[in-house]
Amino acid sequence: MILSNWLSNNYIEVFGAITGIIYVFLEIRQAIWLWPVGIITSAVYIWVFFTSKLYADMSLQGYYLVISFLGWYWWVQSAGRRAHGTEHSEEEERMGEGERWRSNRSEDSAIAKVGDGEKKALQVTRLKLRTGIVLAIIFVLLYVIMWFILSRFSDSPVPGWDSFITSLSIVATWMLARKIYEHWLLWIVINSVSAVLFLTRGLYPTVVLYMVYGIMSYAGLTAWKKTIRYELSISEK
Repeated sequence: MILSNWLSNNYIEVFGAITGIIYVFLEIRQAIWLWPVGIITSAVYIWVFFTSKLYADMSLQGYYLVISFLGWYWWVQSAGRRAHGTEHSEEEERMGEGERWRSNRSEDSAIAKVGDGEKKALQVTRLKLRTGIVLAIIFVLLYVIMWFILSRFSDSPVPGWDSFITSLSIVATWMLARKIYEHWLLWIVINSVSAVLFLTRGLYPTVVLYMVYGIMSYAGLTAWKKTIRYELSISEK
């Protein structure tokens, strides 16, 4: 009875926690469906964080909505280029030996198109030093601005931690949209701090969600590292 009453009062947060876990699972698998699931999760948590007076986190979910559409577009575009780049090789496999000689003239151009498609496809990459410096500066600026606004113009009980999580999450989400491997390291920090913060606010389903996020972040770190090694081995062949 107590559990059913609690679920009836917190069903929106529970739903958001479930979709959030699905989101991270899809992220680890690099499945493009992570973006629509992320859009749903963000919409739910805009309401959850608003009612909990975590205004920076609420604003972060609005940012997630925008970056999810952008990331979805980037991943769809790269998938389209990769598919276009492989059309030529598939077509040649279907050709008979007697017809293959006809394609010799266009072979060089076909290979060039395949190469262009592969290069343009969005692959997992490592963080470059210059990009890391720029992102670090952006993080500091976002943190200072959010902390000032929350501490002066809101009733947020934890403006410093709220600003820290939000600022770092903005940077990490952009890195995810560009498939930068090191974004998983940022999520490990974010999820650990978030779990403690949400525990103090009584958001218990969300605490469980972020604990799961933390575990899955380690899994994502390992999975994406294998992807980098695989893509490197393919490029060296």
